[in-house]
Amino acid sequence: MMGKRILAGSAALVIGALALAGCSAGGSESGDGNVEMTLWQNSTTGPGQQFWKDAIAAFEDENPNVTIKMQSIQNEDLDGKLQTSLNAGDPPDIFLQRGGGKMAAMVQAGQLKDLTGQVTGEAEENISEGAFKSVSYQDKVWAMPLSILPGGIFYSQDLYNAAGITETPTTIDELVEANDKLKSTGVAPLALGAKDAWPAAHWFYWFALRECSPATMEETGDSKDFSDPCWLKAAEDLNDFAATEPFNEGFLTTPAQQGAGSSAGLVANHKAAGELMGAWDPGVIASLTPDEKPLPDLAWYPFPEVPGGEGEPGSIMGGVDGYSCAAQAPKECVDFLNFVASDAQQTAYYKAYNSPPVNQVAQEAVTEPYLKQILEAFNAAPFVSQWLDTVLGQNVGNALNVAVVSMLAGQSTPQQMIDEANKAGAKG
Repeated sequence: MMGKRILAGSAALVIGALALAGCSAGGSESGDGNVEMTLWQNSTTGPGQQFWKDAIAAFEDENPNVTIKMQSIQNEDLDGKLQTSLNAGDPPDIFLQRGGGKMAAMVQAGQLKDLTGQVTGEAEENISEGAFKSVSYQDKVWAMPLSILPGGIFYSQDLYNAAGITETPTTIDELVEANDKLKSTGVAPLALGAKDAWPAAHWFYWFALRECSPATMEETGDSKDFSDPCWLKAAEDLNDFAATEPFNEGFLTTPAQQGAGSSAGLVANHKAAGELMGAWDPGVIASLTPDEKPLPDLAWYPFPEVPGGEGEPGSIMGGVDGYSCAAQAPKECVDFLNFVASDAQQTAYYKAYNSPPVNQVAQEAVTEPYLKQILEAFNAAPFVSQWLDTVLGQNVGNALNVAVVSMLAGQSTPQQMIDEANKAGAKG
């Protein structure tokens, strides 16, 4: 990981973190030495939620003076609730850190505990320096990395076989051809949960990664200026791709991860052949299959290349999932983060979430071919960018996500989409 260029949203900030959250806040320490902490996370059902219950119980057994209260909150509700609690000065003690400009803003506001020099034990020994760089800002560590979560297309091997697709697409033109074959079999080629905005915006992010050079991606992350022609070209690419009708019917009102009718649920139940998503997707899909077990024929391939683009071939989008402690959290918060990053807990995390762990000992337990492919692609990538809405910060990122959906709904043009992004960027 150390030789590649990594973008997270500020010149001194390197990739960030992804997906979990939830509740009301405020750790406390009583006069008798007992400590109570709160944990917010976003697994509302299935093995992911059970992982946190088990991890908390195991930590409390080892630390009888500590009680951790967990609340599960839907992922899409995380940012707003967390920001409200942080601004009110009453945040949870332990919470998912998305990184990028969002993490930078928290650091600048004095809302995070500095973990520099406090990572110990197996977490220090078996997690790479590169993974910690992904949750660092101004040369300090602000979160504990837990999972590698780059994006790509997760798909049903059975449905691809039924459509006569023998090789996965490597270019956008090949993807369109594969989609046409899938449509002829009666399934949606690609599921999209545009109701939540960010999954639709992921398509624009990836086209931008292919059309824009790493230098332009980095410059825009700082300037919030989308005037380089590559951004408009990426919007035009997405608009042209959407015109081929690759997505499920009703994608504009489809949620991403909630229930069998969500985009992940469509893949889980073989109603759609694939989905562009981050590497947390296998766990979400598994929670939505009829038996709530991993999809047996799940496979993965990188986002196809766009010939003629200025992006470096093989570049990856997505980062590292990590957890932060609130600035006022007790010292036991750091102890808990070291605990969940240990070899055994990281192995349990991988098995629960079906996503690649950052702990190198736990990585040895990974058996799924698609997870091994993801690790290989991530490690070989010449350039890695965090999700653009994370890079750009909450205000600009959310505005960009909404602008992408408006274009896909036919309510604006590619140029108007870029104009909206520039307006938001000018406001900061």
